[in-house]
Amino acid sequence: MFLTTLQVALGGAIGAACRFLVGVGVFRLAGPGFPLAVLSVNIVGSFLMGLFVVYAGQRGAAHLNPFVMTGLLGGFTTFSAFSLETVTLFERGDYGQAAIYVLASVALSIGGLALGLYLARGIWA
Repeated sequence: MFLTTLQVALGGAIGAACRFLVGVGVFRLAGPGFPLAVLSVNIVGSFLMGLFVVYAGQRGAAHLNPFVMTGLLGGFTTFSAFSLETVTLFERGDYGQAAIYVLASVALSIGGLALGLYLARGIWA
């Protein structure tokens, strides 16, 4: 368990650093305004998750999942895990659950952030 946790931590550090660098690069190219850096990271991370899931499944590389999927891609963007779970539900034919998962994830995440802002502003204002 310790080595697996270490793989996740190492991958997460690399993924987070990559996310930061992509964010800085996109911001320098596109400037402020629309959150293009976050959108880019989410799309690229989801694309890489799709590639890796098939690669790991077909090449017997599931032992790399903690480092690549949870660590590297999770540190780069958790949206890739959200995308994988949504597509998995869809491929299983659980269309209703997929729709609920997407709507609940987006709405409740935004709601959670808004509530956190509201509470923090009341506490530390």
